[in-house]
Amino acid sequence: MAEPQFTPIPRNLQFRVGLLIGLTVVIAVGFVFFVLYARGTFDQTQRLVLVADNAEGVAIGMDLTFSGFPIGRVRRITLRDDGKARILVRVPVEDARWLRTSTIFTLERGIVGAPKIRAFSANLKDPLLPNGAERPVLRGDATEEIPRMVASLRALLENLQNITGPGGSVQASLDNVRTLTERMAGKQGALDALLGEEDAKQATQALDRVNKLLTSLGGVSQRLDATIAKADARVLGQGGLVDGAQQAVGQMNAALGEVRDNLKRVEKILADAEAVSGNAKAATADLGALRAEVDASLRKVSSLIEEINRKWPFERNSEIRLP
Repeated sequence: MAEPQFTPIPRNLQFRVGLLIGLTVVIAVGFVFFVLYARGTFDQTQRLVLVADNAEGVAIGMDLTFSGFPIGRVRRITLRDDGKARILVRVPVEDARWLRTSTIFTLERGIVGAPKIRAFSANLKDPLLPNGAERPVLRGDATEEIPRMVASLRALLENLQNITGPGGSVQASLDNVRTLTERMAGKQGALDALLGEEDAKQATQALDRVNKLLTSLGGVSQRLDATIAKADARVLGQGGLVDGAQQAVGQMNAALGEVRDNLKRVEKILADAEAVSGNAKAATADLGALRAEVDASLRKVSSLIEEINRKWPFERNSEIRLP
C-alpha cells in the first residue's frame, strides 16, 4: 500500500496570509470611515433641540427635511423631567442657513409610512437660528383622528337615519308638502293652501265686496267729476258768476267815475259860491240840481252793489264818504 504524499508549505505563506489580513482590515476601516463620512460624521454641525409631547415613531437617524430635502438628522432622543420628549438633531453648518428664528417644526405621521420631521421657514430674511436652540414641535397624526372620524361618521349616520326614518322630520316635511299641493289643487288654489278652506272662502267674499265697492266708488267719482265740471262752467265759464261780477265791477267803476266828476263840479261850484257871494241864490239853485244828480249816482252805485252781492256773496265795505 503506497504512502500518502504531502505538498510542501511555501516559504512565504505566512507573509501572504498577513498581507491578506492587513488588506482586509484596511478595507474594513476605510469602509467604516467612508460610511461615517457619507453620513456626515466629520462635517461641522450645530445642535437643534426639538421638544414634542409624544415622540412615538421618531427614531435615531431620522432626517429633518426642508422643502423635501434632508438638512439634519436625529442623533438622540431623551425624556425631560416634565414628561416631554427631547429630540436632539444635528444640522450641518452649510444647511443651517435654511433655519430661521421664525421657522416652524412639525412631526407628521400619516396613515401609511414612517413619521417625518419637517421645517417650514416663511421668511428667509429673519435672523439665523442660533446653535443649541430649543424649539417646540407641532404634532400632526392622521391615525389619531381616525377614531374621532369614525365616531362622528357613526353619529352622522344615526342622525340621518332618524331624520329619514318613519316619523322623522323629512317624512313630516314630505307629508306637509303633499297636503299643501292637495290644497293648491282646490277651488281657491293658493288661498286654500295658505289660509285654509273656510278662511279662503271668507277672503274670496271679501274681495268680491271690495270689487263691488270699488265699482260704486267709480260711479260716484264720475258723478262728482260731472258736478265739478258744471260748477266750474257756472262759476268760471262765460256768463258765469265771475264773469257777471267782473261786469258789475266795471259798471260800479263807471258809476264811481260819474260820482267823482259830480264831486269835482260841486267843489268848483262851492269855490265859485265863495268867490261870488252876491250870486248866492243862483248858486243855491245850481247846488240843488247838482245834489239831485249826486243822489241819482249814489242810488245807481247802491243798486250795483246789491246786484254784486246777489251774484257773488261776499262782504265788502261799500261806504262812500262825501267831502
